Amino acid sequence: MSSSAWRGGLAVCCFMWNLFLSFIFPAFQYSHLGCKILETDLVGQFENGDILIGAIIPFHVDKYFDRTKILFKKPPQQEPCKIFRYHRFLQFSSMRFAIDEINRNPTLLPNLTLGFQVYDSCTGIHQELDGTLKMLTGQKEGVPNFNCKKIPPISYLASSSVLSDKTRFPSFFRTVPSDAFQSKGLAQLVLHFGWTWVGLVAVDDDYGHQGIQVVKQEILRGGACVAFTEYIMSNNLEHISYVTKVIKASTAKAIISFTKDIDKVFLLDEMLRQNVTGKVFVASEAWSISYLLAVEKYSSLLAGSIGFSFHSTTITGFSNFLNSIRPFNTNEGPWTKIFWENVFRCKFIYNISVTNTWGNDKVCTGNESMESILNSDYGASNLNAAYNLYSASHIIAKSLHDMLSCQKDNGPFKYISCTDIQNFKPWQMHLYSNSVWFLSDSLDCIKCPWDKWPNIQKDKCHPKSREFLSFEEPLGSTIVTISVFSSLLPLSVFGIFICYKNTPIVRANNFSLSCLLLISMSLCFLTSLAFIGYPQAQKCLLRQVTFGTIFTLCVSCILAKTFMVVFAFMATKPGSRLRQWASPRVSYIIVVLASFLQLVLCISWISLAPPFPEDNIQTKPGIIIVECNEGSSTAFWCMLGYLGLLATISFIVAFLARRLPDSFNEAKFITFSMLAFLSVWVSYIPASLSSSGKYTVAMEVFAILSSTWALVICMFAPKCFIILFRPDMNSKEHLMGKSKI
Repeated sequence: MSSSAWRGGLAVCCFMWNLFLSFIFPAFQYSHLGCKILETDLVGQFENGDILIGAIIPFHVDKYFDRTKILFKKPPQQEPCKIFRYHRFLQFSSMRFAIDEINRNPTLLPNLTLGFQVYDSCTGIHQELDGTLKMLTGQKEGVPNFNCKKIPPISYLASSSVLSDKTRFPSFFRTVPSDAFQSKGLAQLVLHFGWTWVGLVAVDDDYGHQGIQVVKQEILRGGACVAFTEYIMSNNLEHISYVTKVIKASTAKAIISFTKDIDKVFLLDEMLRQNVTGKVFVASEAWSISYLLAVEKYSSLLAGSIGFSFHSTTITGFSNFLNSIRPFNTNEGPWTKIFWENVFRCKFIYNISVTNTWGNDKVCTGNESMESILNSDYGASNLNAAYNLYSASHIIAKSLHDMLSCQKDNGPFKYISCTDIQNFKPWQMHLYSNSVWFLSDSLDCIKCPWDKWPNIQKDKCHPKSREFLSFEEPLGSTIVTISVFSSLLPLSVFGIFICYKNTPIVRANNFSLSCLLLISMSLCFLTSLAFIGYPQAQKCLLRQVTFGTIFTLCVSCILAKTFMVVFAFMATKPGSRLRQWASPRVSYIIVVLASFLQLVLCISWISLAPPFPEDNIQTKPGIIIVECNEGSSTAFWCMLGYLGLLATISFIVAFLARRLPDSFNEAKFITFSMLAFLSVWVSYIPASLSSSGKYTVAMEVFAILSSTWALVICMFAPKCFIILFRPDMNSKEHLMGKSKI
């Protein structure tokens, strides 16, 4: 074999090794052989079916060969499979479970069965390529370029961002996200914790180079600095020693490690040898939950590490499937017993040395319980990629099912034709795979309706929770209690005024106008009840109008009182023409006129742009905020603005009249009440704009209650105090004198 041919083969090997591909291909054999590459002693498992799913799974870790010794004159020395990675067995089992699940489903691929052909690559690039070619050619020997077809691979582990380029990899699919997302997330994680001086370590391949480059860009863009960037060559211990010295010498405490777990082992071993401490690792998904690193040996180095892992979810029925596995079943492959011995730390009798004592090795019975393993941290942490492989198998089945369901003269190919599922072309399979959207427990993905939300497993649509200020919740019930109790206070004052209506202090403050003001204040408290409960159409239509009209009546009464104070004082001057304006009828005219203008505005509002109930799904994802759309925000703010205008006029007039003789000192109380009223509603504006949902409603209710309380206290608390506790001050002589109330 020429060196150029070997380089080409090695390039393909490297590509395959980085992908961990799963393939699908029709079950037929090829009769012609071309040139072949290095043959390896691959261990595999086969299950017959009408259509076979091929998979390359790295059950073992092969010893890394030294790249510096490759001269491209002879194949690299093949090392035997060393360490069994038993979490890969769980992934393989998820594929078997998926195929079994598909074959038992009468509505999916009827009259067809799926089988599989799986090889153990031992994480070696030459085994990867050899196994792939054996599956593609259907022969016992791998034949490169035997049949130049782009079989659509679906990867369950390949996360390299380069593979997202559809111009270079048009037939590549995967069930894991691109590293571009992970890299940005790692950078944001570092910036979130305020680490501004960060070291970067990555594996010396496409996975590490591309991933760490995005991390570096995002860190620099976020304002942090990179202390160093080093790449690990796992087969080169001298270089690993150098990288470790860089880490030890650096003052950076946080180190982002974009590596695979097997690469991380070499680095951690060297860090232990050089006694490197005080570093916090930020992990990529390839090693963040690896059982190889979750050992006591590395606890001093990895304590406090944080990172990302692939999303996973519960595979319904998978636990029962695993519990049914028994190593002595005839349909079990070569890896089941190896898995059994590793997980349960026992040996089958034929593996126990005759020279060894029986007490040193626990004998495997084959009846050990898998349930204890699945419930452990080990089982939970290693089902992520298992779910990805399970999903990939279902995607293949769904693509084949769509191909099988193709109706004559209504197909996706030229002349709207279909294809023979027993003899389909790879590009035809690619077309169907490209149309499958799989949500990573559902074969047919549908978008949930606007009023529903997918559950965690993404297999059902549940109604979104509806949010509104209800009577039952603590906030709503508290507001109701306060509103009802508060409405009784003005009525109590009203009763006091009736009992003492002939006393000077009551008569001096316009008894009839004061009674109207007290009744309107009681109604103001009760208007807050219209804002609580489910926003029905009638409630939305009337609540703001009711609030605006009643509050206008209340403020109009205070405005009339303010003008009457001024008119009464001016009328006492000799020759004044304002005596006729001091008549009670003038106060009623002011009240009616001011209230009528607000009433006209509100009627125009509900006639032209009436408020209506609305389901807001934009503010909070997954929650429907049931609220009242005011119809016209301009009309709402005009209504509120007119109310503020009346209060401002009353405040200005009362403020100017605050130094009138003591017998007319109600202007002082009006000044304070209007100042408090305006302060509450001015504060309400930014508060309402910064809140959302039921809290916006609660803000308005709070403004209603607090502003009404301010009016009641400032206007009537001093009068009630004199009436009830200082009757000596409730006399005409006192009011005409200079004693202050």
